[in-house]
Amino acid sequence: MTQGARNLAGRMFGSWVDDVNKLTLRADLSAGLLGALLVLPQGVAFATLAGLPAEYGLYSAIIPCIVAALFGSSRHVMSGPTNANSLALFAVLTPLAAAGSPGYIQLALAVTVLVGIMQWLVGVLRLGSLAHFISPSALFGFTSGAALLIAVHALKDALGVPSPDSHGAGALLVSVGTHIGDVHKGALMVTLVTLGVALLVRRLDKRKPYMLLGLVAGALAAAAFNKWAVPQGGTPVSVVGAIAQPWPPFHVPSVDWRTLPDLLSLAFALTIVALAQSISIAKAVATRSGQRIDANREFTGQGLSNIVGGFFSCYLSCGSLNRSVPNFEAGAKTPLAAVFSAVLLVVLVALSAPLLAMIPNAAISGLLLLVAWTLLDVPRWRQLIRLQPGECAIAGATLAATVTIRMEVAILLGTVLSLMAYLHRTSRPAMRSMGFDSRGLDRRFVVLEHQQDALPECPQLKLLRMEGSIYFGAAAHVAQRLHELRAAPDAPRHLLVMAKSMNFIDLAGAQVWEDELAARRAMGGDLYFHRPRPEVLDMWRRTGFLERLGMDHIFPDKATALHTIYAKLDPAICAGCTARIFWECQPQSPQSEH
Repeated sequence: MTQGARNLAGRMFGSWVDDVNKLTLRADLSAGLLGALLVLPQGVAFATLAGLPAEYGLYSAIIPCIVAALFGSSRHVMSGPTNANSLALFAVLTPLAAAGSPGYIQLALAVTVLVGIMQWLVGVLRLGSLAHFISPSALFGFTSGAALLIAVHALKDALGVPSPDSHGAGALLVSVGTHIGDVHKGALMVTLVTLGVALLVRRLDKRKPYMLLGLVAGALAAAAFNKWAVPQGGTPVSVVGAIAQPWPPFHVPSVDWRTLPDLLSLAFALTIVALAQSISIAKAVATRSGQRIDANREFTGQGLSNIVGGFFSCYLSCGSLNRSVPNFEAGAKTPLAAVFSAVLLVVLVALSAPLLAMIPNAAISGLLLLVAWTLLDVPRWRQLIRLQPGECAIAGATLAATVTIRMEVAILLGTVLSLMAYLHRTSRPAMRSMGFDSRGLDRRFVVLEHQQDALPECPQLKLLRMEGSIYFGAAAHVAQRLHELRAAPDAPRHLLVMAKSMNFIDLAGAQVWEDELAARRAMGGDLYFHRPRPEVLDMWRRTGFLERLGMDHIFPDKATALHTIYAKLDPAICAGCTARIFWECQPQSPQSEH
């Protein structure tokens, strides 16, 4: 490649282009082969979960994988079908069309294009920071709820029982319970063999393609059962069937565009799910690799992958943690590993199409049960319960909503609950009474409520540390607390606020201090501040409060503040005071306050 071509490629795809050499190509080719082997069973399983023919899962691991890798920001994220996206797509489309029907397939492709456009717009308009408002607890609850739904939907084929008329999780459970006596022994055996082998291989060496080996074991078990049972009049274990073709065909989605408003609302919800997954997975991999992630570029790449993929028979895709982490651990150096993975997958599917047709549905269900158990992440639930009960409640509510109502509503509900919890926490900023722990030269400035041996407070000057932001949601609480301090019997008339931890104020917050200044001066005292932040001073300056307060009421250090304010205290009260906590109260005062 010439230097000019390399520079052009670098501007289009990123700085990794300059790092490509023989060594990186060899490492990327090796990692790409592992990625192709991993996605082979996953693509088939996730397409089944999405209500689509098996080949659509494989198609979705080819075109989107290439586009997202080249135009995204991560060097190691591999995109393609995922369990959460597949289940979310199934959940929102089944009310509109029968799963697997031609109409359902067209809707899936059309929605994929719409999601891609929305993702691309988020990236181009540089709105990637919006992803930070999707609560990790809500996303975890959604993922756990999706895990339960994956397990429920996998039970039908795992047990070999008939499909219910309805596609809801409740209907599936009722159907399984009704037909529990009709469990297909061969399907159950294949499920257990698939699970057992996959778990054993994963336990021995996680780097091995344990899902693929489990699928092979399940296929062999199904072939053995069918060879023994069918001649005796038994029912064979059902299989996936023939793959249409190994490469993704170009196809323009054909839908009734009068349904576009409905599709846009569904696409919006799916976009939230996909963006949350994409940035979470990119960050998770970046934590291991040390790479810095550009959220806007990542969303742009994901959007382009779904736009292009939707026209090449690919359904909704995003970064896959199941393949991205192994890709990094396998030694991938650049996004070319994802490109090699997609190309090698086409070759594998072309060479093994007759074998893929023999994959039993029960084996796929076994893999889905394994995925569901991994996604449920029981250890993290234990940690949340022990360390963060509030966040655990949010995750639990999101989980319950995911299982019982529409999935896109569930993640929005979880995010809203997280924002409400945050607003509740910040609406009650800490306001701590301050004092000294002794009269010695080495005395410390302490929070009185945590210091049993602290000196008494000054009867004329209240020392208050303000922590947090005073915005419209917190203004009422702060104003009420300040009123209580003034209304107390024999309350000090002067107030010194330690303001260096007061991070932000808005107009409502500024009004709180306006009212406090007026109240303090009306009772014969005054209001002072120690080290307010520049942004707070700027707001006070713009509202005129600083002029009314006076710059001489703002101090750079506590010693200067106390020395200045002491001179304004009532000498008559000082004469009869027994607290005498300030150096100025002593007969001989040191030059500085400690």
